[in-house]
This record gives sequence, structure tokens and C-alpha cells, in this order.
Amino acid sequence: MAERIAIIGAGPSGLAALRAFQSARSKGAAIPELVCFEKQSDWGGLWNYTWRTGTDEFGEPVHGSMYRYLWSNGPKECLEFADYSFEEHFGRPIPSYPPRAVLHDYIKGRVEKSGVRDYIKFNHAVRGVTYCDKSKKFTVTVKDLVADEVKTSEFDYVIVASGHFSTPNIPDFPGLRQFEGRVMHAHDFRSADEFAGKDVLLIGASYSAEDIGIQCYKYGAKSITFSWRTRPMGFDWPERITEVPLLQKVEGKTAYFKDGTKKDVDAIVLCTGYLHHFPFLDDLLRLKTRNRLYPPQLYKGIFWWGNPKLIYIGMQDQYYTFNMFDAQAWYARDVILGRIKLPHYTEMAADINKWISLEEKLKDPFEAIDFQTEYTRDLLSATDYPKLDVDTVAKLFKEWEHHKMEGILTYRDKSYPSTLTGNMAPTHHTPWMQALDDSLEAFLAQPDPAASKVA
Repeated sequence: MAERIAIIGAGPSGLAALRAFQSARSKGAAIPELVCFEKQSDWGGLWNYTWRTGTDEFGEPVHGSMYRYLWSNGPKECLEFADYSFEEHFGRPIPSYPPRAVLHDYIKGRVEKSGVRDYIKFNHAVRGVTYCDKSKKFTVTVKDLVADEVKTSEFDYVIVASGHFSTPNIPDFPGLRQFEGRVMHAHDFRSADEFAGKDVLLIGASYSAEDIGIQCYKYGAKSITFSWRTRPMGFDWPERITEVPLLQKVEGKTAYFKDGTKKDVDAIVLCTGYLHHFPFLDDLLRLKTRNRLYPPQLYKGIFWWGNPKLIYIGMQDQYYTFNMFDAQAWYARDVILGRIKLPHYTEMAADINKWISLEEKLKDPFEAIDFQTEYTRDLLSATDYPKLDVDTVAKLFKEWEHHKMEGILTYRDKSYPSTLTGNMAPTHHTPWMQALDDSLEAFLAQPDPAASKVA
């Protein structure tokens, strides 16, 4: 059995790894020494909110891309931990689309209950990871940001759980440097009310553009323009929201687009995605990929093909999130504990190529949901992770896709049943477009029955 495991990151992926080992220990298994290095001062990864952009108080790049007023953009029933329901955490059913603070509280609730905090070294930034073929060990170099000290130690396995939504992909456009308004990447977006009364241009046609644009609309932007490269999102947008082909240039405050149209704008938000960026990893260990459902060189989407003692969790493009990270963590744990034996490298390569071939044939989001459902099912079938009804999760994802097309501003008002308890989520007390307070207290507040009665 491995003696020491380094886990890089204490967000949902890293916490899934800690929870997987703690679950095995609670059932009587001997587990290795676990050391989790987290750059931030608290767990939760991207679900932490900070006003900071650029660099933090230690001069480190700010990890978080979280902004005020973010609400879940998918049903919570699709991400529910199979061993810890929302009802268990909150003591009652809650609406299907919670804001950030509620999800952060839920994430923390499970790991607080399982007692894994002592494994985590907060304010520790990983500086380097190398592997020695002779010793069969990794050397991990870490900086204690508070003590301002750099230390190295050896580990038998390394789990990279630092995510891939923190290093922005930033393109350039002619004239952007001279633009007379505000320019930022979505990574640095913090508050929609900054853009009240303004004409906002968002470059991109995926989830970041969609949600940031809607948030700005909700909090009073004068107009929203989405500029797409490959295809428009195609929702039934309200007045003040339009979609145009890709930005070609900017002159002064005027943006010119590929279809010949133009628009005067006050702000440009680059919703152009993120890079898989692991500067702390030796080049032979570093995953290099675009955002996709099945990254290359990862057996089971987890184990680095060149050295399966290096493990990646949460590196996929995602429909499934928290419970898929669990599925990966439980599988990785069982390999480390010797419960699952990895096949020969040729068999691993064949399996990787099989999944990549399937991914490349996907035609639409519904097929992509089915693909990730089968991937998650494959992992779950090999471990003792509690029962997760992935078929029902897939069904809810597809309903969610339909609800978005029916009403991009109202889909968060829908309710879904828990795949764990079967209980239907209640309707939130305030329609999402009118719910301007995103605090946990406001979301969980019970509506006053007397308030609806006529005096």
C-alpha cells in the first residue's frame, strides 16, 4: 500500500478524494497518509468568493472566478452527493437552483461531518512536482504562504485536483488595446451591478457568456450583445439582448462584427474560456488539452497514461460535477488501495482511444449528456460508492436543456425531484429574475403565509 499521497487543491475534486479515503477508513480499511495542499485560506475551490482579482495578498494569482449573484445554472438534483443529500444538510427540501453561498455551505457540510479538515494545509501553494524513476516517488515542492517558507517532501502518489477554470484564455482583437471602455475576462468579473445602465459586449457563446450576460441584464444593464465565433446560443432572448457574429475590431467605443453590423459599447467581457494550466508539474506529467468530455492521456479520465501514479480529478468538460468527482475519487482510491488493478499500458491506451472516438461522434448536448452518464456509470460500477441513479440524473439534465430553450430567464424557477429521496423541490419564494439578494439567509427564508393575505 502507498505510504503518502499528496492532493493538490481542496475544492470539490480534492475534497472528493479526501472523502473517498475517509469513507474507506470508516469501514475499517487502513489508508495512506494524506496531505492536501490548498492555496486559499478555506476549502471550496471556485465556490469561494473573493473581491480580489489579479493577485492575492501573497502575490499569488487569484484562483477564483466566482462572482456575486451567481446561482447554480443547473439543477442541484444533478450534482447531489450520493452519501449526503441536500435535505440531510438543510433539514428540509430546498429549491432546485440555489445561489453560490448555499452550494458552498452544502459542500462544506459534508466534509465537516466527515472530519477531513486536519488533512489540509491551507495557504500552501504547490510550486513543483517531479517524479524519480529510480525511487518511484514524487518530489513535491510547496510554499507556505503565511510563513514565507518553501519546503519539499516525497509522496508515492499525487492527485491533481486544482481544477481548470482559473487560468483565463485571453484572445486579442484589433483596437482592443485602445478601447475607451472597460475590458475584462470573465475570470475577473465580480459584480453585475457595476454595469447597470451600460451597453455590455460579451465575447463567447458558452456558459460564462450566457450567465454573466443574464446577470448584467437582471441587474440593470442597458443592453447585452453576445458575439459568437462558431454558432449563436439561440435562446429566445428578451429585448435589450442580441447575438451577433464574432467581433472583428474596435474603434473608440464602437465594436464592428463579422456580419457588417456595429455597436457602441461601454464594456467588453471576454467569456473565452480557460486553459488547463499546471505550471507546477514537470512537463512529462502535465496534461495538455482543450476543454473536452474525455481529455487525452487519462485512463478512465483519471490516471496519467505515462505514469498512473499521477491522478487527475475533475479535468473534464462537465455536465456532471460533484458526484462525478466522487466517482473518480472512489475509483482512484480503490486503485491506490489495491482493490482495482490497472491493466497493461496497451489496454489503457485502447480504452482511452475508445472513449475519445465515442466523444468525437457526439452530435448535440443530449448525446453529450448520455456520454458522460455512461462514463460516470462505468466508474461507479467498480466501487462501493452509494447508489447513484445516473439514468434519472441524465433525464433531469435533458429536462433542464428543454427548460432553458423554453425560457432562458425563467428556467431557474423550475423544480425537480431529488434522485436520493424522491422528494420534489419546493418553488423558490421569489422568481429568480426578482431575487436580487443571493445570500444563504434570503434563499432559505420561509415565506410568511400572512403576507399573501389581504388585510
